Amino acid sequence: MTTDDSSGMGPLVARLSRGGQRLRQADRTHPWVLDTGVVALVFLVFCLPDLLRGADDGDGPRRFRLALTELPVAGMLALQAGLVLPLLWRRRRPMAAFGVIAAVFVLQWSLGEALRADVALFVALYSLALHGRLRQLPWAGAVMAGAVLLVAVRASSVVPVWDALFFLLSTATAALALGLVVRIRRAQLAGLRERAARLEIERDQRSRLATATERTRVAREMHDIVGHNLSVIITLADAGAYAAGTAPERGEEALRLIGDTGRQALGELRRVLGVLRETGDGPPGGPELSPQPGIADIGTLCATVRAAGLEVVYRTSGDVEALDGGVQLTVYRIVQEALTNTMKHAADDARVRLAVAVTDTRLSIRVQDTGPAARPGPPNQEGHGLVGMRERAALYGGTVGAGPADGGGWSVEAVLDLASRGGDR
Repeated sequence: MTTDDSSGMGPLVARLSRGGQRLRQADRTHPWVLDTGVVALVFLVFCLPDLLRGADDGDGPRRFRLALTELPVAGMLALQAGLVLPLLWRRRRPMAAFGVIAAVFVLQWSLGEALRADVALFVALYSLALHGRLRQLPWAGAVMAGAVLLVAVRASSVVPVWDALFFLLSTATAALALGLVVRIRRAQLAGLRERAARLEIERDQRSRLATATERTRVAREMHDIVGHNLSVIITLADAGAYAAGTAPERGEEALRLIGDTGRQALGELRRVLGVLRETGDGPPGGPELSPQPGIADIGTLCATVRAAGLEVVYRTSGDVEALDGGVQLTVYRIVQEALTNTMKHAADDARVRLAVAVTDTRLSIRVQDTGPAARPGPPNQEGHGLVGMRERAALYGGTVGAGPADGGGWSVEAVLDLASRGGDR
């Protein structure tokens, strides 16, 4: 039975929560409804009994009333209106409402009349603590203490002064504390809502930054893949067209290499685009993606460049195979872009020296050709290839430099800091 009762609390709490949300929404839309309801409730519970008592002097205990005076019903009704009606603006003008009610309260007790509607003063104090300015509370406290002292003195013939002060000050303190607690709780909830909204905005910003970073990475990959392979294909096509009339077998070899290069480029493009289309609920039988190229694939890259007519001398030093996949991909793309630029701008009989060296925390790449030192292009403007190489090297705290080499030709040098990304070695 206990399990059933506890399990039924969930829907009850949910219904109460939804009801509270609807009430708060209705109060925000029509705030006057709640204010009018509070005034009506105070009148029915606290004012109406005094009016009925004034109309009919009942035989109830009169010990407390003997110490005070009796006002006519009209005077009593006027005092009740002065105490209750200001509650209509207790949320919009809490200090004004408290001041009016306190003035009527002091006037009422100066006349020697005790009314149940005096509870409105404590409601006004609660509203001031909840909705008013905090610097107004000391003034309100002083006014409240003076009013309470007046009540204790007027009722001293029936109730001891200290007993009356203790009861009234305790009631005022409870009203003030309750208003402050509700105020603090609302401020905490507002802070939590603001923090949740801020976190949602930050999450969206991180998502947009991640999307922009991924787009940049994909654009860099596409540039390297398409730029290099198209340069090789164009060079091979020119060589094949030149050799078609003089050496048909060389033309056939060029066509075969063009096909191999195109298929390789198509495979890499499918790999990059396939990663973009990957989803968690994708079909299990999708095409298998090839791994990212690494340093082991630089030999094949050099062979393709040699087939295009350039002489490439490639050597490595250090434990290059122990580098992690990200570093190897960066090295491969830098070498690929450098060789692509060599094929574009170097002479047909240029010789390329490629060296990759690894020390403990440093990796260096040097690509030097014997072609012309000058590279065509707008003055003071770098191509996208060099920018892409520098972006890749920056991921590992590295730098890339390019310029004329000693003795002629062109040189590209890159240095990666393997310790900056904890290069897995």
